[in-house]
Amino acid sequence: MLKFILLQLFFIFHIQLLAQSTKVIDVYIEKDSANYLAVNFDELFSERWDTLPQVKFWRKVMDYGSDTCIINIAATREVLGFENVVKWVYQSEEEKQHYKDSVRAVHCLDSTTKIYVTFGKRDFYLIEETFPSISKAIELFQEFETDPWFAQAILLIESPGKMAYSNAGAYGPFQLMKSVARTHGLIVNREIDERKDFNKSAKAASSLISKVCIPEAKRILVKKGIVFSESDLWFKFLVLHIYHAGAGNVGGLINQLKEPKTGINLISWIWQNEWGGFKNASQNYSQVAIASLLGLHELIYDKCNGIYDCDAF
Repeated sequence: MLKFILLQLFFIFHIQLLAQSTKVIDVYIEKDSANYLAVNFDELFSERWDTLPQVKFWRKVMDYGSDTCIINIAATREVLGFENVVKWVYQSEEEKQHYKDSVRAVHCLDSTTKIYVTFGKRDFYLIEETFPSISKAIELFQEFETDPWFAQAILLIESPGKMAYSNAGAYGPFQLMKSVARTHGLIVNREIDERKDFNKSAKAASSLISKVCIPEAKRILVKKGIVFSESDLWFKFLVLHIYHAGAGNVGGLINQLKEPKTGINLISWIWQNEWGGFKNASQNYSQVAIASLLGLHELIYDKCNGIYDCDAF
């Protein structure tokens, strides 16, 4: 009986925390003559996440089509120039290396400076087309008692309009691996793959976040002596990294910290460091999330006649 009462109190406290930090807004899209749900964006601006160079870089990537290559410095994401994709792809590896060497020379960069060539992704990050799915997922995450902020962020990154397998084998609107999907209640075999079912995939993703990713993020931070609140935006970005790369990789990375960091300082540090399976794609995950959230914010305020209502979840 005592255990049951404690669980009830924890549940109430958990929901109160979400209510304090997560607000769902009602947005009217004129061309659809419909209202959709979104999670508010205030902290992105009040905490200045929108000013970070990595975020600005990904906003640029989302503005360019797949025919454009963006030449940039890996560590800072400073844009150094642009190139045609066809011209770049058909170069030999030796020619590509010579091109990068010439870029370093022109910009007076050290020979060890890593240069990335990033393709434009305007055709992948279809934010407006994703909006109805986000709205639906927010309702589902509320039903599953998981912070709907995660539903919005993950769908913006993974773009549910592109129902494709990742290189690692993740699939569905929430890009779940087979083993993870099965662990969280989905049927995945030769005949059936419930990862493609939006509602079931959302339920599995919410279970993964609430039962694994959030507890693991807390454990990793406590172990390193880092003070946090579950309502902190930077904590949510850390959870996203665990969702994408796994707790083992994120925990191993955080263990490399020489002194505790929090907030933007910690997330920026994560973006520039590697450990185990936590490499470039993992570093990019929350960068893309922030850039996509800013894109959705722009869509709402510039194209959708603003916000009709704002209520705490």
